Amino acid sequence: MMEKSNVNPSGRLITARFAIDGMSCQACATRIEKVLRRQAGIITADVNFASDELQASFDADILSKQKIEELIAKAGFKAHAIDASNLENMQAVINAEASHGVPLRLILTSLIALPFLIGMLGMLIGQNWMLPPLWQFILASIVQLGLAWPFYRDAFKSLQGGLANMDVLVSLGTVSIWLYSTVMLFTHNHQAHQHIYFEASVMVIAFVSLGKYLEQRTKKQSLNSMSMLLQLTPKIVRKQINDGWQDVPLSEIRQGDILQTNAGNRIAADGIVQSGQAWCDESYLTGESKPLLKQAGDKVLAGALLSNGSIIYQAQTLGSQTLLGDMMQALAQAQGSKAPIARLADKVAMVFVPAVVVISVVTFSLNWWISGDLNEAVTRGVAVLVIACPCALGLATPAAMMVGMGRSARYGVWFKDAASLERSSQVNTVVLDKTGTLTSGKPQIVAQWQVPDSDFNNQQILQLAAAVEQLTTHPLAQAVIQAAEQQNLPALMATNSHSEIGQGTQAQIAGYGVVKVGNPAWCGFNVPEQLRQQQLWQIASIVVVAINDKVVGALAIADALKEDTVSAIKRLQQQNIDIHIMSGDQYSVVEYVGKQLGISHYQGQMNPRAKADAIGKLMQQGKVVAMVGDGINDAPALAAADVSFAMYGGADVATNTASATLMRHSVTQVADALALAQATVRVVKQNLFFAFFYNILGIPLAAIGWLSPVIAGAAMAMSSISVLLNALRLRNSKLSSS
Repeated sequence: MMEKSNVNPSGRLITARFAIDGMSCQACATRIEKVLRRQAGIITADVNFASDELQASFDADILSKQKIEELIAKAGFKAHAIDASNLENMQAVINAEASHGVPLRLILTSLIALPFLIGMLGMLIGQNWMLPPLWQFILASIVQLGLAWPFYRDAFKSLQGGLANMDVLVSLGTVSIWLYSTVMLFTHNHQAHQHIYFEASVMVIAFVSLGKYLEQRTKKQSLNSMSMLLQLTPKIVRKQINDGWQDVPLSEIRQGDILQTNAGNRIAADGIVQSGQAWCDESYLTGESKPLLKQAGDKVLAGALLSNGSIIYQAQTLGSQTLLGDMMQALAQAQGSKAPIARLADKVAMVFVPAVVVISVVTFSLNWWISGDLNEAVTRGVAVLVIACPCALGLATPAAMMVGMGRSARYGVWFKDAASLERSSQVNTVVLDKTGTLTSGKPQIVAQWQVPDSDFNNQQILQLAAAVEQLTTHPLAQAVIQAAEQQNLPALMATNSHSEIGQGTQAQIAGYGVVKVGNPAWCGFNVPEQLRQQQLWQIASIVVVAINDKVVGALAIADALKEDTVSAIKRLQQQNIDIHIMSGDQYSVVEYVGKQLGISHYQGQMNPRAKADAIGKLMQQGKVVAMVGDGINDAPALAAADVSFAMYGGADVATNTASATLMRHSVTQVADALALAQATVRVVKQNLFFAFFYNILGIPLAAIGWLSPVIAGAAMAMSSISVLLNALRLRNSKLSSS
């Protein structure tokens, strides 16, 4: 949320992402947000400490990306805009981040720290392996006055920006103990070994530097799913040139090119298969775990892996315009957003460091006053400064959210932002549309009836109906035509067709006469009682076939349940989710589907407003409601719910309204998403507990002398790593009932 808004609502709103270099803890991220939110033209500014990125919305008539980069530079950090629409640009950024080896500063610091570490180990077993005091001073001074310079620089910039960060604590602590040891060395030379703690200043710098390096490495290579997704695109593609084939870089592929992919390789662009066939794994794109058979005329997706076979296809969309590119942009935007629970760390970071400095001064003063031992007072005050660094607190929420959203994308669920993921963890009621959500949305013949003692059998009746329905575009007509094709029935020629809207179609068929296909009333047919008593005919649309005004048979056409609907509903029920069906279809149809699935709450013949009102009433009862739908008529209900899931490829208004998009049009993905959201927020709470507990426990222990500055430095570094490792558990943790 913004602190201040000076934006003209009619301005050109732009949302952009920026990579930030130089952040050391959550306080840095909070400072950048504070600086930007004071700037006229900024709508929102959220900095993700885990991904080192800023996501900002601003008025382009007032600000530019370059101006935002300059504002961040004044705050003491480097920033550059990320072009999320250019996959090659994103690949270059990630490659640059991954190519950074171990910093020379860390190598030198570690080498200097080694003799101090050996000396400390000797102390544990009663041996004096420590270097002579003068050598300790020389090596510690190299670290403190040279290799630790980045800590001082960042601390100074932080204080300039009006908000103290981790570097302030490290700088204050290590400089204090180095200065104290130096004074003791040159003023109490005969007792120097009793009053110097150069090993503490060196080891704290070494441990903190190592911790920051491991933290950055984990953040760049493990938390962000971008690198994994970019690896789905092949670098070399087989392209048809003249009458032959040639291997060319992906960058040389253009729309309309003819490409070939063989078993073991990945598709380079979204396109249409021209020839050949192959089994294609699209799991990372849609969440569909089963390989799909691709043949001539089928669509293939960039990034999909051919498990066997070979296909030739024509490229239709490339790069960021592909489904993979769209997924990457959506994931990048979602991972850059901030969950409401993260605001807790922001608030704490603003007051935490100043509070720790005060606690450190009080610790020093009380220890000196009570014990009269200046050495002990200094080491305890420094230990408090070092142990309290708030890195783990800043990483607790964004690290888990990034991993959670990356894994949800693998399941084919694209969350719009972190807030949607967090809210999904609280859902206890799911409202489902029927058509296209629970059912396939593709009507099919579920039963057939012929007049007793008729001269026409079921196949002939279906053949005649298909001939007439070829001349209409009614949705039920496709079910009849497909059924005839599946039975390989020869096509008949129909002429002189005439349709009556909402009634049916009639046509002339040689050898038979006038064939009518339509509703019972139009064909003059009273549905027999024996059919009325059958539930399948009660819930189906009835299509009657008549020849020369004489009824010969009828077809029951209904929308069948999707294959995984039953198992998905059971999973939601096992998650203690209350399930409702709200549909515009007739009540008998909705009732039949509800009973099939074991759902007791169902309503039919509902218009869009009625659905939204019903969801509002559920929310007034204190329920956290998720709505699942795919059509234009679902948009009001999707907007009314706490959380909403829309089917990919459905109505744009539904997709734009929804909190998340389901790539596989499956309720199973809803169960996956809710289970994953619960697991993610559970890890966030664990991380926050670890971070708070670490400081609540660590500060008092340091204050009473149970933690030396060296141990405090190591513990502080490990706290951040432990939070990251706990977040990474989400990558492979088992979801409930999955």
